[in-house]
Amino acid sequence: MKKLGRISYHIILNSRIPSYTSVFVRKITVTAVTRKTDLPAVTCKLYQMPDQIVKTADQGIGSSKMADVPIDCDFPVWGLLPKKETGVVSFLNKYPVYDGRDTIIAIFDSGVDPAAEGLKVTSTGETKVIERFDCSGCGDVDTSKTVKAVDGYITGVTGRKLKIPETWNNPNGDWRVGVLHPYSIYPTKVKERIQEHRKEHLWNVGHKPALAETTKQFQDYETSKSPTLTQEEKLMKEELEARVEVLQNVEKKYSDPGPTYDCVLYHDGETWRACIDTSESGDLSTGPNLGEYSVTHEHTHLTPIDEMTISINVHNEGNTLEVVGMCSSHGTHVAAIAAGYVPEEPERNGVSPGAKIISLTIGDSRLGSMETGTALVRACIKVMELSKKMKIDVINMSYGEHAHWSNAGRVGEIILEVVNRYGVSWVVSAGNHGPALCTVGAPPDIAQSVLIGVGAYVSPEMMAAAYSMRQRVCGGAFSWSSRGPAADGALGLSVAAPGGAVAAVARFTLRNCQLMNGTSMAAPHVAGAVATLISGLKARKLPYSPYSIKRGLENSATVLSHVEPWAQGCGLLNVEKAFDLLSTYYDQPERDVTFNIQCCSYNGKGIILRPKLDDPPGDIGLTVEPHFLQDHKDMEDRAVIGRQISFGVRLALTCGASWVSAPVHLDMMNATRTLTLRVQTSSLPPGPHFASIDAYDVSCIEKGPVFRIPVTVFQPQPLPDCSSPTVIDEKDVLFKSSTIKRHFLIVPPEATWGVLKMATEDKEIVGRFLVHVMQLLPRKSCKSQETQKMLSVSNEVPTLLPFGVVGGVTIEIAIAKYWANIGDLSLDYTVEFHGLKPDFGQRLVMSASEGVRSVTLSAHRLLEVQPNAVLKYSEPVVRPTESKLTPLTSRDVIPPSRQIYQLINTYNFHLAKATEVSPTVSLLCDMLYESEFESQMWMLYNSCKQLMAVGDAYPSKYNVKLEKGDYVLRLNVRHENKSLLEKLQELPVVLQQRLQQPITMDSYCSRIQALTAGKKFSTASLPSGNLMPVYFTAVPSDKISRLNLTVGHTFSGTISFAKDELGRKVDTYALQYLACEPPKRNANSKDKEKGKAHDDYMDAVKEFTVGWIAKLEGDKLEQVYEELVEKFPGYLGAHVAYLHAIDSPTDPKKLPHSNEELDVTTAWCEQLIAISDKVIKAIDQEKLLAYLGIKNDTRTDAQKIKQDQEKQRGYLIDALCRKGTALCRLYALAESKSAKEKIATALQANMIDLLKYTDLTEAKAINYGVWHCFTFKHWGRAIKLLTKIQEDRPSREVEERLIEAYRQLGWNHMASYTEATLPIKYPLAYRPF
Repeated sequence: MKKLGRISYHIILNSRIPSYTSVFVRKITVTAVTRKTDLPAVTCKLYQMPDQIVKTADQGIGSSKMADVPIDCDFPVWGLLPKKETGVVSFLNKYPVYDGRDTIIAIFDSGVDPAAEGLKVTSTGETKVIERFDCSGCGDVDTSKTVKAVDGYITGVTGRKLKIPETWNNPNGDWRVGVLHPYSIYPTKVKERIQEHRKEHLWNVGHKPALAETTKQFQDYETSKSPTLTQEEKLMKEELEARVEVLQNVEKKYSDPGPTYDCVLYHDGETWRACIDTSESGDLSTGPNLGEYSVTHEHTHLTPIDEMTISINVHNEGNTLEVVGMCSSHGTHVAAIAAGYVPEEPERNGVSPGAKIISLTIGDSRLGSMETGTALVRACIKVMELSKKMKIDVINMSYGEHAHWSNAGRVGEIILEVVNRYGVSWVVSAGNHGPALCTVGAPPDIAQSVLIGVGAYVSPEMMAAAYSMRQRVCGGAFSWSSRGPAADGALGLSVAAPGGAVAAVARFTLRNCQLMNGTSMAAPHVAGAVATLISGLKARKLPYSPYSIKRGLENSATVLSHVEPWAQGCGLLNVEKAFDLLSTYYDQPERDVTFNIQCCSYNGKGIILRPKLDDPPGDIGLTVEPHFLQDHKDMEDRAVIGRQISFGVRLALTCGASWVSAPVHLDMMNATRTLTLRVQTSSLPPGPHFASIDAYDVSCIEKGPVFRIPVTVFQPQPLPDCSSPTVIDEKDVLFKSSTIKRHFLIVPPEATWGVLKMATEDKEIVGRFLVHVMQLLPRKSCKSQETQKMLSVSNEVPTLLPFGVVGGVTIEIAIAKYWANIGDLSLDYTVEFHGLKPDFGQRLVMSASEGVRSVTLSAHRLLEVQPNAVLKYSEPVVRPTESKLTPLTSRDVIPPSRQIYQLINTYNFHLAKATEVSPTVSLLCDMLYESEFESQMWMLYNSCKQLMAVGDAYPSKYNVKLEKGDYVLRLNVRHENKSLLEKLQELPVVLQQRLQQPITMDSYCSRIQALTAGKKFSTASLPSGNLMPVYFTAVPSDKISRLNLTVGHTFSGTISFAKDELGRKVDTYALQYLACEPPKRNANSKDKEKGKAHDDYMDAVKEFTVGWIAKLEGDKLEQVYEELVEKFPGYLGAHVAYLHAIDSPTDPKKLPHSNEELDVTTAWCEQLIAISDKVIKAIDQEKLLAYLGIKNDTRTDAQKIKQDQEKQRGYLIDALCRKGTALCRLYALAESKSAKEKIATALQANMIDLLKYTDLTEAKAINYGVWHCFTFKHWGRAIKLLTKIQEDRPSREVEERLIEAYRQLGWNHMASYTEATLPIKYPLAYRPF
């Protein structure tokens, strides 16, 4: 998502200072929040001393100085939501009914709150938000399950009993049930606020008293007992200590996965209705009950605490319930700027208060409001579908990313179809990634220049009212506003508009309005302006098209002479002039025509040149082709044919730049015309240069250019021919607010990093500079090779900024004094280039099989070399275990009938240790708008189907900390071409895992030292013109866990060569290490004796049979067991396997309950004890204990003896545990006190024997430990053991036992918390994408 720029949060409050206050302090805090730089709050306090307060007869208490201090009570309200600057106010005063009425604006954003101030009704009293859809899928609920009511109740997906209110009408009696996870639709801030509220009111109220009481009980017990404790007292002390430890650990590990709400969907005979059980108790009468928004326009908050306005839609004949929320407040703010209507305060009205709004959410709450390909395509489909019953006039999209290349991508193709066939004007923000040039995002940078890109402008009025600046400066572009041209030469921006406003925000912010700024705010200003223009044209019944609207905006814009063309496009929006043009020249032949420009070999939409010094003039070929507006009601384009045949216009080409030569005339018809231009760059001074070849209709030049061909040249400045690394040395350069100094250089081939040094002698002003250093590499986005940072410069110490560079490529160094930094500042700055260039490019790939890998370095200047190669990540590769390709529902069909398919690949993997994981789909990652596929979302689940993380196109944004265990990754890819998806059914995924300890690779100065592991490389000097080899050796096997290596497993990290501290920060390269597979050692190859072979055969038979015993039941089990005992009478493994088969030591369902009656008999328990005793008596425990006490066994057959003794120990532990659980059951079944005492004595003896060989936390013994604790009601010890089981093998059954133990101790808050999390931890199915 395009970042919102620098966002200042302001709450408009009506605060008054009481007149009786003798001493008053008024405190104003302005906090500037940025995406990358958090600036400190600035606090101003005004004090009035008591001796200055006097009492007057008329005014009571007042100030003697009040008359001497002028107070400006005329607040500049028009600067809060600026409209005067673009002529909107004067236009609406002139044409009050052209206020957007009879127009519809679709907001592609984070969702619009229909309950927000100004977004409830239009200026004509109609509903403002007429449609509301969440296209991301984050609020989708699977309601395919249908149930019938029994005695007025149904069972929800969570298992809760849901009471159906008698007032509900459901003629067919079918109730569809599903489950909603509200944390999936909450914005991050709302989620954090709800978590804090829930912890305070649901957790702390019970946990803090419980911890205090339990701690006191433990301390009182310790003080009341003598130092010498009996066995029973030791157990009680251990129990109380365990309770304290449990409570402390639970507090440390507390996390809130959120509530789980049952959803009930039904049809009342007229429309679908849905109820959400926010009570989590089955009381449906208290939850929100809503009809489909398209039919009823009903909305409400999800809960009174969250204030999240929700509505519902239903898809796929009731199988999918869509709960619509908002992933941020951004969309509401955007909508308020475009079309807000506040009749009580008209200055707070949006640009087109009469327009209606369609909210189409493209941001996904699961991804932190990031847009997805799925959401974008669905939003476009929804526009196409709604166009059948209403005319959608404008789309505003204040979202976007930076694409690696232009003119390609599936999402861009569908966007163009919306504009070219459905006649919608599409307005899009340029981005907030300035001040460097070529930073316009995608969109507007797509295949055709039909979108209206908007840059951000700030006026003096905005500075005074919205930003509370103490001094006004000249209006202009915001420093951070993205600049053109696009990477292929297109201008990128059409116009500029105010890029900030105090406007309404969503109710979940608990604010009425807020100041936001960014091109995200400039775009809706233009979208609203387009709606007012179309409103007027419709009222006058004048024809128009998205092409004529865009052309009218560009040809009427007010050129800002002091602002660069790349920041303003054709100029500042001028609504009045635009309407005059559109209403006067509505019948021109090019009204429904756009012109596709393709320049040079890269088919750019404009010309962009980065020449070398003294390049000779060159001819540039380009083509111009008309493209005619189509009609979605005429899919065969029959109506277009006549317009194509009759089209013709004679054009005069003009260009004001002397360094561009172009033809003078062009006769344009429905054909591709070829032109040849000549651009003379050698005479241009260093810096950026812009020219535009404008094509005028010779019969009517007053309407402005029919099309434009932008030409941009980045002329490099010559590098000084000297031995100094300094290439730029500027002194006393005057910087005013918004001043930008740009330098273009061709980086020396050997340079790999640079340093910008800034200093000033001014002692009064601290300068704030937004510095942007960027190189545009082929087929790479502008973010691939850049450094952008906000810097403060004072006279105390020079400010240094290092940045990485690529040799031989033009670099731009843009130094911008921040627009809000008041005052003039003289600045000295220098730029130096340094370099240690390796011979491997941008990535060093080394295989373990190489043994030694050499790297050759060359230096730009004399430099110190200090190699440092570190592996930071393990990157195993996994293949899908399952792949499913299916057609989607009608929700995902591009009109008229282009079916979209989805591929879901399932990947299973295991983590041996807790680590941080980032899944990466290498084939598809880091692409969105330029991708040929519309979706690549993944969802990561644990073994119980609990959702752990969600990710999408940009893997660096999404990582998750996971505990050891088994996990499932599900990857969703979508496309309408089924054959393309079939090719991805074996698509591998890289699971990048952070290493617990980074691995440093050894480096040497010679191959001999590397081969012999001699002296390692420390530091060395490398003069310019010389070469230096550096040798890296393979990572020793003891540093890599060979057991976890898989095919294709690699390790990644970084490598640097500079000793210089600044160089090490930025001059780094990717490092990839290919590990070898684990060594395969052959077993002892000596010939075995025939007798030994027969023994091995018999052992194999025993092991095979034992393996099958656990899978058998009933008579078959008994038969196989008896046969095995008869055939191998001394084989203890047969008894142990039989014990496991009838009483599994790891099955959580076999764990005890606190109050339930047992489902076993005394005879069954005695049988277990008898079999266990056979094993126990057959083992010589004294001999076993003697062996276990040996520290070092020096016998020749020590390994075999160890295996035999460990096997004996395992059998003994299993038998003691099975006997112990049987005794625990007998204790529960016993009725007399004497019987219980006898069994308790046996249990104590059994436990003493067991603890000689293991402790209760071992996997074989832990279930018995739980039985023992439950039997003697040691709930604290039981909870510790159950928690250990849960960490190793999570299951719902263990959680249920924990709940029982919590309730036995009176810890109801923990029981309720755990019970509430069961539906989210153990769902029945995976969540929908």
